[in-house]
Amino acid sequence: MIFITAKFRVRPEHADQWPEISREFTEATRAEPGCLWFDWSRSLDDPAEYVLVEAFRDDQAGAEHVQSAHFRAAQEKLPPYLAETPRIVNAKVDQDDWSELGEMAVRQDS
Repeated sequence: MIFITAKFRVRPEHADQWPEISREFTEATRAEPGCLWFDWSRSLDDPAEYVLVEAFRDDQAGAEHVQSAHFRAAQEKLPPYLAETPRIVNAKVDQDDWSELGEMAVRQDS
């Protein structure tokens, strides 16, 4: 899979509205057949920073994502709300879902 994490620093005056500002893009991306997940989180240290964790089935799904109409629309709509260019980590990972963190396994009492 293609695993991507990106940090978006939003202009402070728009930070609380970011989920709504990015909603159309988020929903359209989640509906892509090759999207495994597309999840936003807000930083605990910087309330103007959002972290996007996304994954796509393979290279083709990733290419289809960046060539989609909703991606092009987001390229126009989202940057005016940002304080800086988003930072990204993009990697191919040899798995297709989350693995358990065995070092912190939760034991179920019987």
